[in-house]
Amino acid sequence: MPEVVVAKPRAGKFNKNAARRVRAAGKIPAVLYGPGHDPVAIEVEPKQISRILYSETGHNTIFDIEVAGQTTAKAMIVDWQREPIKDQLIHIDLKRIALDKLLRVSVPIKLMGVPVGVKAEGGILDQVLREVEIECLPADIPSHIDLDVTGLGLHGVLRVSDLPHSDKIEYLDAEDATVAHVVSIREEVAPAAEGAVEGAAAPAAAEPEVAKKGKPAEAEAAAAGGKKPEAKK
Repeated sequence: MPEVVVAKPRAGKFNKNAARRVRAAGKIPAVLYGPGHDPVAIEVEPKQISRILYSETGHNTIFDIEVAGQTTAKAMIVDWQREPIKDQLIHIDLKRIALDKLLRVSVPIKLMGVPVGVKAEGGILDQVLREVEIECLPADIPSHIDLDVTGLGLHGVLRVSDLPHSDKIEYLDAEDATVAHVVSIREEVAPAAEGAVEGAAAPAAAEPEVAKKGKPAEAEAAAAGGKKPEAKK
């Protein structure tokens, strides 16, 4: 049985103050939209949405949504926002889904096995592409795509073209895009070692200038919100 999300029409529609009141009452403000329908401002239960996002199919889960005064519809989560400090959901975008219409979604890639290049040749497995975009009917959306890497040797590469293919899904990423490869440990260490040698060879005359400037400030990385328990989301 599909999950049933019971939603309540939101007073104040898309007003920010109304959204704050919804959060203060312990609900999540949301918008439901889709072809042939005007966007509807609703509020939903946080526990239901979290259960969907943390399920095996995550934001690609197709569920029933019931809104008072409207017929039950199929829907999925296409975007979500979290409050960064408390990590609480603060907004959800839901999209009506037609089961007979193709969808474009991103699904995770799972690497299966241990490459021979790691076990016998001292390499390191590096997964470059963790999600792949596909097009398929809603009923055919996989929770993930398995890729067997056991035969991958040192310097070997697996690409999108090596992913399991079927007539039910179409890959939208470039066929030659790298999914995973086995690299040499020496290749990983060499750039750092080379940099250390170059630093040691710097002329002593440059030291007073460095002392005047002080240490360079560290770059700060800003974390992006949301698509993946990261919604598309």
